[in-house]
Amino acid sequence: MLGPSTVLVTGGAGFIGSHTAVELLDHGHEVVIVDDYSNSSPGAVERIAKVAGRPPAAAYEADLLDRRALTEVFDNHSFDAVVHFAAKKAVGESVRLPVEYYDINVGGTTALLRAMREHEVHRLVFSSSCSIYGDTTKVPLTEGDPARPTNPYATTKWLCERILTDVCRYVPELSVLALRYFNPVGAHPSGLLGEVPNGVPNNVMPYLAQVADGRLDRLQVFGDDYPTPDGTGVRDYVHVMDVAEGHRMALEHLDDKPGMSVFNIGTGRGTSVLELVSAFSHAAGTPIPYEITGRRPGDVAELIADATAVARAWGWTTSRDLAAMVEDAWRFQQMNPAGYPN
Repeated sequence: MLGPSTVLVTGGAGFIGSHTAVELLDHGHEVVIVDDYSNSSPGAVERIAKVAGRPPAAAYEADLLDRRALTEVFDNHSFDAVVHFAAKKAVGESVRLPVEYYDINVGGTTALLRAMREHEVHRLVFSSSCSIYGDTTKVPLTEGDPARPTNPYATTKWLCERILTDVCRYVPELSVLALRYFNPVGAHPSGLLGEVPNGVPNNVMPYLAQVADGRLDRLQVFGDDYPTPDGTGVRDYVHVMDVAEGHRMALEHLDDKPGMSVFNIGTGRGTSVLELVSAFSHAAGTPIPYEITGRRPGDVAELIADATAVARAWGWTTSRDLAAMVEDAWRFQQMNPAGYPN
C-alpha cells in the first residue's frame, strides 16, 4: 500500500483533478499539478490551497504533448505515482472534433508514459470513463462487460486502456489502476471548489446551475424517446468528492498487484435527466426551464454502474446521495457566479 508520497496530477486544475488534489493534500501527499488551462483556470490552484490549507508543491502550465516541458516537470521532482486526468472530455465536441480528441487524449497518454519510463516512475492511476461501455442495454454494468464506444471521446478512453494494458504486459514493473467513473457532479461542500468550464458548459450540472442562476435561458434535454421510465437518458451520477476519494484509494492500492486493473466508480443508482432537473429545482428553490430537443449523436439510453468489484477489493463505496450532489453544486454556483477569478 502506497503511503504519503509525491504525486503528479495531470489536469489538476480541472473539475475532478482539483478535488482529487485537495483529497491527496488532506491525506498527507505532496501534489504537483500540470495543466494547460484549456478548460480550467489557474484560479483553481489558489482554491486548492485555500481548501486544503496548504498549496500544491508546484503547478506548471504545460501541454503533455510538449515533450520538453513535460521532461522538465519530471526532472524537477521525484514522483512516486501519477494520477492522469488531462484530456478533452465532451461527447458532443468529440463528434465535431475527432482528430483533436485522438491527438490530445491518446497522444497525451503515450507522452506521459514515455516520460514516466524515462524517469522510472512505475505507478499510474488513469482517469477512464463509463462511456467505454457505450451502446449497451445491460444494467448495471460490470468491468467485464464488452466495450462498445459510440463516440470519439469514449473511443479515446478505450484506446488508452488498451495501450496501458499492453504496456503493462511488456513492462512488468508498471502498475496501473484505471477508474471508469460514471457521471461526476457536485462540488466541494465548502463552496470554494467546483466545476468551472470555459464558455458554455458541456456537462448537465453546471449548465443547470447557470440556468437556475439566470445566466442561461433553459436546459436542452437531448431526447425524450429513450426506453427509460420518462424517455430521457438515465445516468449514474456520482459526487465529485466520492470520485476524488476513489482516486486516493486507488493510489493506496496500486501495489496490491502488478499490471493493469480496472474498477467502476459509481453509486449503482440511475437518475434521468428530468429527475435531475427536478432535484436541482428543489435545491435552488426555483423552477428550471427546459426544452426537449432531438437525441445527441453518440449518446446512449442508460449507464449505471455495478460497483461491487471495488467494494470487495478495497472495502470502499461511494457515500453521498443525489441531494448532496445538487445542493453542493448550487452552493458553489451561488458563491462563484462568474467562476474563479484569474
